[in-house]
Amino acid sequence: MWNGKKVSIIFPTYNEKDSIRAAIEDFFACGYVDEIIVVNNNAAPGTDEEVRQTPARLVYETRQGYGYAIWKGLDEATGDLLIISEPDGTFFGRDVVKLLAFSDDLPVVFGTRTAREFVWEGANMGVFLKWGNYAVGKLMEFLFNTTFLSDVGCSMRLLHRPVYEKLRPQFTVGNSAFGPHLMLLVILNGFRFVEIPVNYCKRVGESSVTGNKLKAFALGCQMIIMILRYRLASWFGRLPKT
Repeated sequence: MWNGKKVSIIFPTYNEKDSIRAAIEDFFACGYVDEIIVVNNNAAPGTDEEVRQTPARLVYETRQGYGYAIWKGLDEATGDLLIISEPDGTFFGRDVVKLLAFSDDLPVVFGTRTAREFVWEGANMGVFLKWGNYAVGKLMEFLFNTTFLSDVGCSMRLLHRPVYEKLRPQFTVGNSAFGPHLMLLVILNGFRFVEIPVNYCKRVGESSVTGNKLKAFALGCQMIIMILRYRLASWFGRLPKT
């Protein structure tokens, strides 16, 4: 609970069997989390058994894709403050407090992993990913004349429930590009937001996307195309259907 508001965490999981229990325990340990929703998105065998050893609630999404898993988790969450993160060991539960502090003043808080002082040794944030995320963030910032943006790929972010309820009917992206899709919807719907640095650590296991440079490059291109399409569509007063 944070200032009388219930706090929910959404954890999508696909290949996090070896880290998910520790992540759940770490986020609960921050002292402000009321519930954690774990979305099994065709996860590795043994994941459910790890989750069931914790107080987290387990739900399922059979449509494969990061975005679909987040849709499901947000739909299932009951909190007033909805925090999306990942249970792969890259994020600290204590950073929940940072997001919550800024949520007192703003309805949306995005994390960023591009502040060097918060990137831990071994984290998958080399030159390619850091400057790729920064460049795409700057493109979005420039085209939409927003506040500072430096990381479109950071999956740790907070939404007040009214924001989610307004945006939910507009969700159309179910794959790994859901992150920037959500950011674009926040911008186009006029919600105020801020981006704050969060700790970023070495992942337990390998990512199915950012662990492969070709896949990461393809995803970056998809994000750029999405941003351009949304900018063009917004000039005509509508959003793209996909």
